[in-house]
Amino acid sequence: MDKKILIIEDDPDIADLLELNLRDADYKTDLASDGRDGLEKALENEYLMVILDLMLPKLDGLEVCKRIREKKKTLPILMLTSKAEEFDKVLGLELGADDYLTKPFSLRELMARIKAILRRVDAVKEEATSEDELKEIHFNNLDISLEKRKVILDGNVIELTAKEFDLLVLFASHPGRAYSRQELLDVVWGYQFDGYDHTVNSHINRLRSKIEENPSEPTYIKTVWGVGYRFVEPEEFE
Repeated sequence: MDKKILIIEDDPDIADLLELNLRDADYKTDLASDGRDGLEKALENEYLMVILDLMLPKLDGLEVCKRIREKKKTLPILMLTSKAEEFDKVLGLELGADDYLTKPFSLRELMARIKAILRRVDAVKEEATSEDELKEIHFNNLDISLEKRKVILDGNVIELTAKEFDLLVLFASHPGRAYSRQELLDVVWGYQFDGYDHTVNSHINRLRSKIEENPSEPTYIKTVWGVGYRFVEPEEFE
């Protein structure tokens, strides 16, 4: 796949600046000036990642992010916004954005974020393809395929978002280990989103609703009071 990045930004000055700097860094670019056109391009073409403005005509960035994530669960998304409200940041991350940058931003910071996101994507791919013992995780009636990014519970395919899948793999790969919310943010989101515990809690709740028979009394993902969460150990099933 070409090193092509989709820029969805309605401000022509910012879009041109992004395009110029990405091309200087040897990336190819596509541009879309409204949410509807950007969504169409994102779904119909293959991109390395998407840079997505929050405030867009025709379809706002949060809705674009949500619809992209429904169809392309692993396509990296970096959201841009001129707003600083925590609500917007949390909601953007919960809808599947990989990172969030508030305007005005430095180009150095932007490029650092892009490279960090792409490094995480490459690391996940390498881990899934180079380590045989991690290609499949089988735990009681739960089967996880890292290569196919597929989860099967009791013979039924469970649809997870990219972040829900990454959380499950992290937990299931380290049964018994307790993770704090900040550790989960650092490992799964790959950037220190200080103060966004709500993001982790929401993802855990949604993940439990999909894999737990009774989410209020979870079998797999346990709450460690005062710490965070852990995955059940095999002997706890015995």
